[in-house]
Amino acid sequence: MQHRRHMVDLFSGCGGFGLGARAAGFGAELAFDIDPILTSSHSSNFPGSELTLTDLSKTSGTEIKAKAGGDVLGVFGGPPCQAFSAMGYRKIDDPRRDLLRHFFRLVDEIAPAFFVMENVVGLSYADAKPELDAALETVAGRYEIVGPMILDAADFGAATKRRRLFVIGYDPARCDPFVEADLLAARKPAITVSDAIADLALAIETGEADGFDYWRLPAAPDGNPYAASLRAADGTFTGHRPTLHTDAVVTRFLAVPPGGTDKIGRHPRLRWDGQCPTLRAGTGSDRGSFQSVRPIHPNDPRVITVREAARLQGFPDSFRFHPTVWHSFRMIGNSVSPVMSEAIFTTLKSKLFGGQSASVAAE
Repeated sequence: MQHRRHMVDLFSGCGGFGLGARAAGFGAELAFDIDPILTSSHSSNFPGSELTLTDLSKTSGTEIKAKAGGDVLGVFGGPPCQAFSAMGYRKIDDPRRDLLRHFFRLVDEIAPAFFVMENVVGLSYADAKPELDAALETVAGRYEIVGPMILDAADFGAATKRRRLFVIGYDPARCDPFVEADLLAARKPAITVSDAIADLALAIETGEADGFDYWRLPAAPDGNPYAASLRAADGTFTGHRPTLHTDAVVTRFLAVPPGGTDKIGRHPRLRWDGQCPTLRAGTGSDRGSFQSVRPIHPNDPRVITVREAARLQGFPDSFRFHPTVWHSFRMIGNSVSPVMSEAIFTTLKSKLFGGQSASVAAE
């Protein structure tokens, strides 16, 4: 018997959004993306899910519902944000801008009980907000709209500052009323860089396989629930081999105080008692293969490793990325923090069917 996939993840990337939905208790996803590299580890990270590589601008909601095996409970995703990013060129003729409209077209065609859309804060700026408003008109007659609202992952238990725009829509026939204050009630105390990555200094490299470097941690230290919650049961993980810098770069990095910035490469140095600035993705080969600036470790004169970045963003140690550092950072930098995602979906779950949400898991 085919299992229903109640949740549809559009523009899924490596799956940070979907990871939070699973942590909140939702069932298996049907994921869609066009990038085979950003999704390369999807099958190992999401058992029971199904990934479809496709151009969503040419996909219909009818096709998605057929693949899902019936009615869909929720649709979520982050349409490519580079065309709206304050860090980019924000070109009006960038074809990626149109994917925002296609996200809401698909929501309208699929008709889920709710949807969640994530994007950059720049989508709220004067030159882009009309496009968001026009896209929302597609679904305004069917859904109550919450937002757009600007939320920071750091306020929901992640160790990184990551401000993003969210829009949530719900069908009042299937969800209880929902307002932004309901979500803000899920905020948590700040998590520090130390909470997230200090224990990784104890890791020992154990080998290499399939292009991944493997590491093992001893027993979890007492008094650090954040790190303990992300550790794998057997203490193993991948992606922690440090970058080897030139002597000149090491000398430069040694001169940067915690909380300061390298004047040449613009690398910020992390503070143990602070939070990581927003981790950025860099670009794919089609956009010049530009590498984004990575923070410097609080103690060591090197940029942070893939696993340290993953911990700061809120990914568990069991999560795999890509054998190359560059693509792994693209995955992390493009992702929704799983910690923030879980807070959003946990709140939404409590509003479904009058709070009777036990049926949301896959049948």
